[in-house]
Amino acid sequence: MQTNLNAKRIAVVGLGLSGLATVRFLLAHGVKPVLMDSRSKPAGLEQIAADKVDGIYLGEFDANRLAQMDMIIISPGLATSHPAIRFAKAQGVEVLGDVELFARFNQKPVIAITGSNGKSTVTTLVAEMLQQSGIKAVAAGNIGLPVLDAIRQQDTEVFVLELSSFQLDSTNSLRSRASCVLNVSADHLDRYADMAAYTASKQRVYQHTEQAVYNQADPLTYPAAIADNAAPLAISLDNTDYGIIEQKGQLWLNVAGEPLLPVSQLGITGSHNQFNALAAAALALSAGANRDAIARTLRQFNGLAHRCQLVLAQNGVRWVNDSKATNIGATLAAIAGLRSDVKGKLILIAGGDAKGADLSELRPVLTRDVNHVITLGQDGPAIAALHSHATEVKDLTAAVKQAAKLAQSGDMVLLSPACASLDMFKSYAERGELFARAVRELKL
Repeated sequence: MQTNLNAKRIAVVGLGLSGLATVRFLLAHGVKPVLMDSRSKPAGLEQIAADKVDGIYLGEFDANRLAQMDMIIISPGLATSHPAIRFAKAQGVEVLGDVELFARFNQKPVIAITGSNGKSTVTTLVAEMLQQSGIKAVAAGNIGLPVLDAIRQQDTEVFVLELSSFQLDSTNSLRSRASCVLNVSADHLDRYADMAAYTASKQRVYQHTEQAVYNQADPLTYPAAIADNAAPLAISLDNTDYGIIEQKGQLWLNVAGEPLLPVSQLGITGSHNQFNALAAAALALSAGANRDAIARTLRQFNGLAHRCQLVLAQNGVRWVNDSKATNIGATLAAIAGLRSDVKGKLILIAGGDAKGADLSELRPVLTRDVNHVITLGQDGPAIAALHSHATEVKDLTAAVKQAAKLAQSGDMVLLSPACASLDMFKSYAERGELFARAVRELKL
């Protein structure tokens, strides 16, 4: 592979986190790539010395220049259907992503995780379970650390990869010890033609896997095609091998047919997180984790920021930040996981950019489980129209103030937007931080 790279004209298209990591990887292997980005000033480009590369081209992509390449390594944020990329492919140029390049160089075991929701939680849990078992594991991919930075860490024994559908679109040869599709719900339909295309993208994680872990309650996760030697493994809360059982009056996590620990000892709450814990345990076991380490991790792990994170509990009202819920499925999972633990009203703050999703899917759950909806952002009005008790506000601070007027002891206020944040915020993290700040500044 090294010799092949050195003999090729290579363009790195898109200079975000993964693109810059790709450039660093290529430079370390003696390759001088051409760099392209549609932005005039991509952040981090100053880290790359101009004399080390074979040209930097910013602004509109030059299709003719791309067509002269042997290989294009494309950012996951850029669709392979882009006209300039399509033109280059038509001229015989190979187009791949950073995960595919990782796959061609990697010799270590991989655990690969995708799904519309829960990917980061499960990826973090699996890496921690392996580390607690004395195995040098690193979490990489969509979770933040680019895979081509991770592969340069020589002492890693297992790579635990969170993979988005965008990354999987340009990946063909990734081999994994185990892979998982946690769930599939409407998302990114502004990029995919329909749900079938989005689902097919997620299913690509099962290519070349030894064990295909899937969600028994979600048919869209069932492995459509796996190798003859790959073993399917179902996870479900009512599954006999990986599920929830009752023992001595308590509910327990059952892992590989044996009780692991009481549900009450989990550091994360909600039925959706019980499923995440079971999936993580199955994946970690496949890579050599031991049961004591898995149980210890599940007791200690309190969840990731902006994912059903308790911000404040005061005067009997709990304020929960689930800003990471950037699609309908994430919000439905949060409501399903938390509602049974709310004695009073559930007040939902939602809205933003729905990315082309059919928001009417929210209606039955909002009607049944949510007492009041407060909406904001681009698609806030469409969500407000789904509930008989809805209030539209101009911004997040106003949403928090409105929720404070409605909330009483026993109630929960849940920020779970069901939408992306970029119509009003830099990121879901900024949205969550602003929510938390507004809550703490309330005069309760």
